[in-house]
Amino acid sequence: MNENGNVDNSLSLLELARGRNRLANERTMLAYMRTAIMLFATGGTLIKFFAPALIAIIAGWLIMLIGAVVVVIGFWRFLRARAKLA
Repeated sequence: MNENGNVDNSLSLLELARGRNRLANERTMLAYMRTAIMLFATGGTLIKFFAPALIAIIAGWLIMLIGAVVVVIGFWRFLRARAKLA
């Protein structure tokens, strides 16, 4: 309660900053996932639409592999940042 007898529901600046940092970390992880999904879709499109061309198949699988690497890096960075924020 504050001096007027009312309940004080305000948050400290430190609590607000921590909340913003946690949300920013989650948004960054989601951006990594969005990028990986785009890479998977691009690779799959190359494989599906240009199937007879060997170079397109190789490029498609390579792009999908890069997408998988982006997922791993994004999740790893998310966990590392979350540990630092705790």
